Amino acid sequence: MKQLLLDVNILVDLCVERPGSTNARLALALAEARGTMLWVYAGSVQTLEYVVAAEIHTQAHAQGDKVTHTGARARARHRLERITAGYQWLAALAAEGPVFGAADPEDDQLHRALDRFEEGTAKLLTRDRGMLARYPGRALTPETLIEQQRHPQTQTPGIDFVDLKAQQAAIRPVLERNLHRVLHHGHYILGPEVRELEARLAAYTGAKHCITVASGTEALLISLMALGIGPGDEVITTPFTFVATAEVIVLVGATPVFVDIEPDTGNIDAGLIEARISERTKAILPVSLYGQPADMDAINAIAARHGLPVIEDAAQSFGADYRGNKSGNLSTLGCTSFFPSKPLGCYGDGGAIFTSDDALAQACREIRVHGQSARYVHTRIGVGGRMDTLQCAIVLAKLDRFDHEIAQRQAVARRYHDLLAHQEESRAKTPSRQADTPSQNALCALAPLREPFQLLPWPKADRTSVFAQYTLRVPDRDARQAKLHAAGIPTAVHYPVPLNEQPAYVHLCCPDCTPVAQQLAREVMSLPMHPDLSEADQDRIVAALHASYPQA
Repeated sequence: MKQLLLDVNILVDLCVERPGSTNARLALALAEARGTMLWVYAGSVQTLEYVVAAEIHTQAHAQGDKVTHTGARARARHRLERITAGYQWLAALAAEGPVFGAADPEDDQLHRALDRFEEGTAKLLTRDRGMLARYPGRALTPETLIEQQRHPQTQTPGIDFVDLKAQQAAIRPVLERNLHRVLHHGHYILGPEVRELEARLAAYTGAKHCITVASGTEALLISLMALGIGPGDEVITTPFTFVATAEVIVLVGATPVFVDIEPDTGNIDAGLIEARISERTKAILPVSLYGQPADMDAINAIAARHGLPVIEDAAQSFGADYRGNKSGNLSTLGCTSFFPSKPLGCYGDGGAIFTSDDALAQACREIRVHGQSARYVHTRIGVGGRMDTLQCAIVLAKLDRFDHEIAQRQAVARRYHDLLAHQEESRAKTPSRQADTPSQNALCALAPLREPFQLLPWPKADRTSVFAQYTLRVPDRDARQAKLHAAGIPTAVHYPVPLNEQPAYVHLCCPDCTPVAQQLAREVMSLPMHPDLSEADQDRIVAALHASYPQA
């Protein structure tokens, strides 16, 4: 049980002293200590104020305090405000309104509200004997909860790889407000939230234009189309990325040319790009992997020498800084994704394009609406690539907290780094350090891993990372993952097969042309990473990783 919906009688127990108050407070304290989320039904506010005020008035008069009804209501509101400050408010929905045919409308409302929670994850805490009798297994008393908390199940709870529930709890009031605004104004396509999000994201990155689109994939595709890239053209990119990066190149009829990566970042190796440029090269498409921008100044300089545009795939690095500028605004065009697990994500698919080039911005806007420059006037080939207004409303709800979450991600990553570095050094007779130069790092990466794991270096001094993932290099990865999974620790691999070894792309490039990508693909493993990851969970993850290796 992860969540408790509190009946009115429980909240009254917390506000006034009466039989049962002690057990109610103890039950909730034990529940909160175990990470249970406590909910108050918003539809109960008037009942709560009335009942608490009545109790205060009665008790006060019994003690000789001639408080007025108005004064009792003021005291009730003050106590309720203080007590519920740390709880989550569960909105009353329209379907929970027409309950007048029920024997007890208030109880029926609470039960309908409880039905919204995923089965098995929530219960109603109540003293109401009728509710306890009607909903056995879904309702329990404080005394029952205390007994359960004192004798918890021995099974260790799992850890979320990405915890969107904790984030949602922090933004729920704004999130619900934004969604209900959209439901009421009804502009589901290119509504006011779309324009507001584009303006705020453009200001955030410093780019002149932001064009929201249906996904990160659409952002890349529309960018290539806006540049006029098509059959016979080549686009230089990395093989160590999600397939969408190369997929869009093929979809416009061009050919991806894969360049190997830096072993210390996983990003495309700028020093290898120029040798792959040909007369058919029409763009360079670097990916800012794991949350850290690629070496964009070096890439832009190469592109400038050859008259090429650069498209930064910033799906994993949006929010990061590179030499004083924001990822997404580091080149001709920048693209990001709002996939739910991204540092800034929606609750479905979404994405955005950034540029300071007026002509490219106009082209992108037209392409995302089927090439339309005016209603039913199609001046270019386009796609249906708009981002839904509802998804924009969700990103807007997250945006105010975004910088805080980046700082939290960086703190979580630093703690991982320090814990694992200490563990790594404690296993070695002589503490080792990461090499500082690219050539030394390359030699290190191409040598077999002898240690249980190897940290990827901390982000370079001229840039930051938003740590979309926290990734290690580990030998015998499958065995490590299996042991961590058995300990309730989820892991992921970003990415297990370089794109030039994928069946759909293998004919485009010699598979052996990217040795660093091949090696990292065999070794990288990502640990749980999100801004609300607790120190206790981090300690458990690191201990499980340590235990997954044979001890010397």
